[in-house]
Amino acid sequence: MFQDISQSIEACAAHYGDEAEAVKTYLIEGQAKALALPNRGPLKFDDNGEIAPDILKTYSEYGFYIFEGALSEDEIADIRADLNEMRDNFPSHMGADTDAKGRPALGADNKAMTLQWARPLSDPLGGTEISNGRHQVKLFEPKAADDAPPAVPVYLSGSLQFSPACLRAYAHPGLLKLAETINGPDFVPFTEGLFIKDARLGAAVSWHQDGDTHWDNPNFDENIHGFNFMGQVYGSTAVNGVWVVPGSHKQTRANIVKMVEDAGTERLPDAVPLICNPGDVVINNRQLVHGSFANTGFETRVTANFGFHKRSSVLNVKGAGIHAEAVTMNADYIDERARLIGLAIDARQQRFPDETPYQYAPFKGREEEFKWSPEAQANLKDYNLMDLSI
Repeated sequence: MFQDISQSIEACAAHYGDEAEAVKTYLIEGQAKALALPNRGPLKFDDNGEIAPDILKTYSEYGFYIFEGALSEDEIADIRADLNEMRDNFPSHMGADTDAKGRPALGADNKAMTLQWARPLSDPLGGTEISNGRHQVKLFEPKAADDAPPAVPVYLSGSLQFSPACLRAYAHPGLLKLAETINGPDFVPFTEGLFIKDARLGAAVSWHQDGDTHWDNPNFDENIHGFNFMGQVYGSTAVNGVWVVPGSHKQTRANIVKMVEDAGTERLPDAVPLICNPGDVVINNRQLVHGSFANTGFETRVTANFGFHKRSSVLNVKGAGIHAEAVTMNADYIDERARLIGLAIDARQQRFPDETPYQYAPFKGREEEFKWSPEAQANLKDYNLMDLSI
């Protein structure tokens, strides 16, 4: 059962003037197409404890799959509690070093990128050279309310250093087993963050593909740029959620400008929205064409993102320079960044002692090296300076 967003659809369409009816139809039909796809359900395993083959086949076909209820109610409650605490400590405004209570703001003394801001309902990346120019077109920017703030938070990078609950979700044994199945037992981290799309304020993220490095690689395949897990804290709708073009992950780098020109609209006709309840987790191939429109609706979306790569995709490869400095990632560099997996597994085991923890093959026999504590949590500061960006 998904939330009724009819009022949000009406509110969204109203921003488009003469195109209001077309936008309304697009949202309603997109939602129906998304729910008709066969790529949602629980995370299932076969008798040998392996990921159910039909999930892998369907993920390969569409480039995304929605695991319903993957995060328990307790996990979601923990993440929401952390989120409330973090938001209470956000800078009072963009560029501020203190929060609304005069305390040092979250991430104020970090060297790594932390909280990113944007003008309400804007598309700050579209049509720019930011992130190597991968956001090729600018999406429609609705007019925000007169009392809207000048800037709103849109993304918190390196979220696992600020949220023990997100760190624990990162070590979900079923999701890590899926990462192993797709990327091999020596899979490695990518980056982690929280996407924040507040009701009637959240910025757009223009159509793009996340992959950057390997489009011309002679060993190119549909998984070479890895994937993201997208945990839904409050749910995801056709108005506030990510839209994807199913199957586009199998092709070469997309000419999105041409896609929009051929469609005659930024509302790509083959795209569908990710429709999710709280606790659902999406696996989203990074080569999939995807984006999200400005959130003119009444429902806030917060998505906990965390991704993984094949080790072969990053070993001795120069990073793309989008999420961290563009360095050549050797084995020592990769293994240092992967220590987060071991720490997260222990943190999760402490919170859920009756759960069978995932065993990460590269650290087999070394589990005693990775013990979570409040001190270990604090030592995660700036860990995202070593994100494995490709």
